[in-house]
Amino acid sequence: MGFATFLSRILGLVREQVFAFLFGAGNATDAFNIAFRIPNLLRDLFAEGAMSAALVPTFTKVRKEEGDARAWRVAGLVFRVLLGVVGVLALGGILFAPHLVGLYAAAFRSVPGKFELTVRMTRIMFPFFPLVALAAAYMGILNACGKFFLPGFASALFNLTSILTGILGAWLLPRFGQPSILGMAIGVVVGGTVQAFCQLPELYRQGYRWKGRTPADPPWRQDPALRRMLALMIPGMVGLAATQVNVLVNSVLATSQGPGAVSWLNYAFRLMQFPIGIFGVSLAAATLPRVSALWVEKNPQGVADTLTRSLRHVFAVNLPASAGLAFLGAPIIALLFQYGRFGQSDTDATATALAAYSAGLAAYSAVKVLVPACYALGNTRLPVISSVLSVVVTIALNLAMVGPLGFWGLALGTSLAALFNAVFLVVALNRLLREQGGRMAYGPLVRGALGYLALGVAMGVLARWSHGVLDGWLPDGWLQGGHLGAKLSVLLVRAFKVGCVVVQSVGVVLVLGKLGGLSEVSEVAGILVRKFKKKSSAS
Repeated sequence: MGFATFLSRILGLVREQVFAFLFGAGNATDAFNIAFRIPNLLRDLFAEGAMSAALVPTFTKVRKEEGDARAWRVAGLVFRVLLGVVGVLALGGILFAPHLVGLYAAAFRSVPGKFELTVRMTRIMFPFFPLVALAAAYMGILNACGKFFLPGFASALFNLTSILTGILGAWLLPRFGQPSILGMAIGVVVGGTVQAFCQLPELYRQGYRWKGRTPADPPWRQDPALRRMLALMIPGMVGLAATQVNVLVNSVLATSQGPGAVSWLNYAFRLMQFPIGIFGVSLAAATLPRVSALWVEKNPQGVADTLTRSLRHVFAVNLPASAGLAFLGAPIIALLFQYGRFGQSDTDATATALAAYSAGLAAYSAVKVLVPACYALGNTRLPVISSVLSVVVTIALNLAMVGPLGFWGLALGTSLAALFNAVFLVVALNRLLREQGGRMAYGPLVRGALGYLALGVAMGVLARWSHGVLDGWLPDGWLQGGHLGAKLSVLLVRAFKVGCVVVQSVGVVLVLGKLGGLSEVSEVAGILVRKFKKKSSAS
């Protein structure tokens, strides 16, 4: 799962590089980001959030207690009901796109053509919503069946397809008098189609078949498993709806910060999502079926131990990663994006936002693990309460910070609110487990968090110093007098410097983790080595 998601995140970065090279961080990319955000937020609301967290434990429980045939009947009902609901919503989004864009980005009206371009791309990309909702449902069922690679790889196929289609469209459309960035919008829809339907063959191999209602089956509206899943899902959607209020406020505030602000925040958040996607989402997807099974077996202490272990792995990876992003943000962004229309000022602004976002990286990943665990335990109240409280805190912090700090105050406020949300969920979930005879020990969690934070800061300071030394020895234009092209020579020098510092940083984390008795570093390294050996021997 981690490897497949790693490929997806790499291709996601390539996609952002294509954007940066072709369009920079101006009005066109601001318009695209807002247009994509509208259906993407609905995806978060209906698909990858509450729906996935409710579907996996429901499918697992039905399969364990009532058999495979019944479980696949429930899966089919979910697919059909989901497609019908999100299809109607997508049609409404297309019809009311001007009103939605006006709600999110009314400030775009002050720039000629920017608002209209945003509306047009919103309408193009809304079909992505039902496609990716289906993809998330397929992914949840396959995860419950113990299949993780293909669902993770489906996201990589989305990125690859959207890149290739987008580049082709950006090249062709200006020849017909259309804005080139519309090609990227079309690429999103084509990529969503591939992401959904590439998973169907594996679903059929696991046993899924379309099946109509038999006389023994209750009407779909009265199906107890479907109603149980909806009972889990609806409160979660209420909580996520509160989150969308937060995103709405942030979008309005960001669009008021001038051209480029939306894009700088988006590029920074994409970079932060790289470690979240590889380890936060992967740990959550791998932890959820285990927690669901342990809870069904009435083993609350096993659930507590699983969550404690998962959170310590989150700290082991994400706290050093957050320090790396904070201390090396500018060199990394220059390496990835500073070509074409993306200039030095864009790099500096994006690095500032990235440093602010990185403060909440471990908290974001922890929430990815904790919220699905609440659903697996059958508790829908905790995610709703934590979401609403987090939204209130985020809005209050962002309103207070955007004035004195500007656009990056939004990133910092969001990170602090994520930290609050993670701590609240740990305390509340532990209280729930104690009522059932289980207990998450706070001591190992606090020691792990502080230890990996100190390790990350030490690594980050050394990395920043090392890159400064290398920068003095090897300036970016060092190879430009040779036969290589100017852009390629700059890319190679930047990649060499960042690569050296990254290798050094990994070594520092491993050594300091060993010396400090932080076992999760060795565990993660051992897992990666074993996976590599297994793949090598299989090939």
